[in-house]
Amino acid sequence: MSGSNLGDGSEEQVSGAAVLARALKAQDVQYMFGIVGIPVTEIAVAAQQLGIRYVGMRNEQAACYAASAVGYLTGRPLIVIGGSSERCQETMGAFQEFPQVEACRLYSKFSVRPSSIEAIPSIIEKAVRSSIYGRPGACYIDIPADFVNLQVNVNSIKYVECCMPPPISMAETSAVQKAASVLRNAKQPLLIIGKGAAYAHAEEGIRKLVEQCKLPFLPTPMGKGVIPDNHPNCVAAARSRALQFADVIVLFGARLNWILHFGLPPRYQPDVKFIQIDICAEELGNNVRPAVTLLGDINAVTKQLLEQFDKIPWQYPPESKWWNTLREKMKSNEAASKELASKKSLPMNYYTVFYHVQEQLPRDCMVVSEGANTMDIGRTVLQNYLPRHRLDAGTFGTMGVGLGFAIAAAIVAKDRNPGQRVICVEGDSAFGFSGMEVETICRYNLPIVLLVVNNNGIYQGIDTDSWKEMLKFGDATAMAPPMCLLPNAHYEQVMTAFGGNGYFVQTPGELQESLRKSLADTTKPSLINIMIEPQSMRKAQDFHWLTRSNM
Repeated sequence: MSGSNLGDGSEEQVSGAAVLARALKAQDVQYMFGIVGIPVTEIAVAAQQLGIRYVGMRNEQAACYAASAVGYLTGRPLIVIGGSSERCQETMGAFQEFPQVEACRLYSKFSVRPSSIEAIPSIIEKAVRSSIYGRPGACYIDIPADFVNLQVNVNSIKYVECCMPPPISMAETSAVQKAASVLRNAKQPLLIIGKGAAYAHAEEGIRKLVEQCKLPFLPTPMGKGVIPDNHPNCVAAARSRALQFADVIVLFGARLNWILHFGLPPRYQPDVKFIQIDICAEELGNNVRPAVTLLGDINAVTKQLLEQFDKIPWQYPPESKWWNTLREKMKSNEAASKELASKKSLPMNYYTVFYHVQEQLPRDCMVVSEGANTMDIGRTVLQNYLPRHRLDAGTFGTMGVGLGFAIAAAIVAKDRNPGQRVICVEGDSAFGFSGMEVETICRYNLPIVLLVVNNNGIYQGIDTDSWKEMLKFGDATAMAPPMCLLPNAHYEQVMTAFGGNGYFVQTPGELQESLRKSLADTTKPSLINIMIEPQSMRKAQDFHWLTRSNM
């Protein structure tokens, strides 16, 4: 804030940057991620002066990824603040002039430019409220460059108190009764626990429902840990079989998008009955007409369902044919994975790597993951025992999220759960999207353990000898397969360049020792560059990937 000469009769003045920072603070905004520059530097400085934690990133995408992860972990979704050209230069070809408000309207719940500095506090309150009410989502606020340092009378600013927590909505009683009836009559039931259940903190109620009614459940990628992955009713190891033959499926905050194969045959029975629980009305009935829709807060609706089964107790028979089918498939799939993990040949394969990693991971660690096979295989082997302890590429399958997510998780852990470790599992290609954020990790001294599972390529690569031989026949632009990256790239040196620990490992013994050292060192971050067989793949799958390829 800038003061004034109190003796000359003028009023105290305040800048637009200071108003914006104080408005954010009033809405209980605790963290800010970004890259400063004209015209937003003063906003970051003002926010920091008021106690908002500022984390300077190396790339704006990574800053958004980090902020969105904090939103998921704390229940305060992403607010994007963007600087724009001065108002008096609009339509003149101003520096980086662009219709930012209109562009962001397509991808956010609320996109606006305040009409004046005096309007900023109410705009901030509405943005925060819009982001957390109903289906959570990002909001965008556009700040013209001339607003940042513009001075206004401090008495003209009316700050708005923090918005109320989101109201808790419940499903219609008749719909809840119908859902309970459909579930009681199921011959082959299945519960699918989605990210929405994790976000709604519905773990206690869902676990009680699973255990009280003896039901099999399947988590989506970020639904892992709502109920521990090692729970006896978890059928993740028989995922395809469970989806394909269930006759009644209850969706707890899980959506029938590509992750769940749209709910359509051949991945599902043509006449499967879906009971869909979601906070968003527009999501109900997408792709498949549900047998029952329960609109409301996942946690509240779960408690409503439990009331039905408390009134009239019911258990699904634990020795049914369905349970036996699932257990047999789980046993055979787990045996196939363990066989791959036990192979002694070098270079290692994905399963060998992940089984050794799993042995050492702390039970309460946060697992961040991105990549193709790295993420898909890692998800089946690396266990989550607690809710909201996994962050991955999610619905959009966006590569580059990993380091931003890991930074966010480490910042939140430092404040809320000191000592909790963050493990970031990256494919070598995925690491390339945001690798310079290693400097951010080292600058803030976040003891993240980065694992780069390096197969020399995107999906698959080639070994060093084959690479050298190939280059004898022509330039790399003409000869190198498009999926290939430089063989044996020493990504660990990116970490050591900024002062962290780096390890280059090629054997299970080296992996075990480097991971042990990394987990023991809580004073600095580590990167373990894990070389695997360039042609390593997943075990045989029952179904092809959604998008076919002849490669």
